[in-house]
Amino acid sequence: MADQEHLNRTARDFIWNIVEIHSQIEAIHKSWAEMLGISEPQWLILMAIDELDGGRGVSGIAVANKLRIHPAFVTNQTKKLEAMDLLARVTSPDDARFLQISLTQKARAEIARLSNERQALNATIFGGLDEESLTYLNKRLASIAKSSRLASQKLSMGIL
Repeated sequence: MADQEHLNRTARDFIWNIVEIHSQIEAIHKSWAEMLGISEPQWLILMAIDELDGGRGVSGIAVANKLRIHPAFVTNQTKKLEAMDLLARVTSPDDARFLQISLTQKARAEIARLSNERQALNATIFGGLDEESLTYLNKRLASIAKSSRLASQKLSMGIL
């Protein structure tokens, strides 16, 4: 019984650490967004596109899936970002029903302008970890993320 109590306490500590990390990263994203004159969700959309775009653009659905948000919200926000000349939205050559979204040169230049600060920030956040430790941590966190999605599904279906 004591082992289970210790495990529960450790799990609660882990969850509160994740809540704290999430809060701090959210504040950081808000700061980056403000530097570009956009909202935090718009910043995340730009970052997701930058991450996912392999040179041909990326679909709004892929961005929505990456950020775990509704595709209609992505559509609405990408239109605003396009009007600010931060995104280009073009019809997919594979299927005219879909758009491929990519960063404009202006967006790439703005992101590049922030790169030194972003690297310094990463050094501050991850300074206590070497690459091997960070890789290990990422693998463990990916596993926990997958398990938490399953737990959330079970809870919503009432089968826990």
